Amino acid sequence: MKLYALIFTTALLFSTTLQAAPPNIVMIISDDQAWGDYSFMGHEHIRTPNLDTLAANSLTFTRGYVPDSLCRPSLVTMITGLYPHQHGVVGNDPPPPAELADKPKRVQFSSPEYLAIRNEYLKHIDDDPKLPEILKEKGYVSHQSGKWWEGHYTRGGFTHGMTHGDRTKGGRHGDEGLKIGRQGNKEVEDFIDMAVEQEKPFFVWYAPFLPHTPHNPPERILQKYRSKTPHESIAKYWAMCEWFDECCGELINYVDGKGLADETIFVYVTDNGWITEEDSSRYAPRSKRSQYEGGTRTPIMIRWSGHVTPDMNETDLASSIDLVPTLLHAVGLEDQITPEMQGINLLDADAVTARKQIYGEILKHDIQHMTDPVASLRFRWIIEGDWKLIVPHDGREPDADVELFNLAEDPHENKDLADKKPQLVERLTKELNDWWSVE
Repeated sequence: MKLYALIFTTALLFSTTLQAAPPNIVMIISDDQAWGDYSFMGHEHIRTPNLDTLAANSLTFTRGYVPDSLCRPSLVTMITGLYPHQHGVVGNDPPPPAELADKPKRVQFSSPEYLAIRNEYLKHIDDDPKLPEILKEKGYVSHQSGKWWEGHYTRGGFTHGMTHGDRTKGGRHGDEGLKIGRQGNKEVEDFIDMAVEQEKPFFVWYAPFLPHTPHNPPERILQKYRSKTPHESIAKYWAMCEWFDECCGELINYVDGKGLADETIFVYVTDNGWITEEDSSRYAPRSKRSQYEGGTRTPIMIRWSGHVTPDMNETDLASSIDLVPTLLHAVGLEDQITPEMQGINLLDADAVTARKQIYGEILKHDIQHMTDPVASLRFRWIIEGDWKLIVPHDGREPDADVELFNLAEDPHENKDLADKKPQLVERLTKELNDWWSVE
């Protein structure tokens, strides 16, 4: 009996130890990439073999979205689990002093008066929940690389990182962090090595400045695409997507190569969409910053080998507001999900199936008011099933029309059905107002 008791106790301790070791998390964030610009999403020319493999081994939502199609508000949503009007970061740059309002950005940014305003705006994230900070409760160390607007990486709760955020030394949206990917992944790899050596779970924020402009891909990749389009700007963008895929593959293979595949959750999302103009490396009107699918839609993937069954979900809706609650559930910190977080656990099949709508808000590029999000609002949108309603805000878009699209029949939103479905417009508008009323 004593022997059985000893075996039972040892097994219980071993089981408890296994349960006490939370999974590592690697969040991969693409920068300015349209939802269809992957080979696994059916693009005719772009090759993304590493992300294809990630998608095949993940719970992949092809109908994923970000609430806003602008990088800074979108990124803060990913780390807080809050909509932009909740976390307060509603654009890229705050309003300058009145005397500088008509001056070029370079003049504004060099102004001590504007520097004080820009630094003041950084405080918005201070009172928000932040995933890296919450994860510390479970002993996580965390690393920031790539795109990051909110000052020094520690402001986001990271224990390690690359971005200094000093506005007087070029800090704005990532500074030193923007080297990741384009100049290799050494800093992230070194961090992972450190975490493994110290036997600590880790969280990696991997947000390379890719395929974002400048579109300057390696010639070896660009030459693959020049013959596929008469437009050099488009060929460069397509090549950038493949270059980004290479960088992601290097990171995924590094983690898996250390024997951490079953102990690591990989998450994938894009900050906002992009469609390249034919004559230059600029974004088209219905992509970045727009209220349309070209700006807001993204595949969302979750790979957790041995825990999450791979599935290509082409029906249910997912949003970047779901990432924080999903990960907190996965690591056993669901008690840290605040009442303000409106996302769901994407690993809960019942919750995914039960969801009826997702929502979003489209904001001005430049912040219009330091504390009032409505001042920057252009559009709100709601998707229910196949239906998408876009409602302009009179304060910023007084001449815009309410638009209604059937995304199953019209995925590129070419046929507005608002006039033909007035009752549906009325009902969805009410649902949108119940979510966030701006009147």
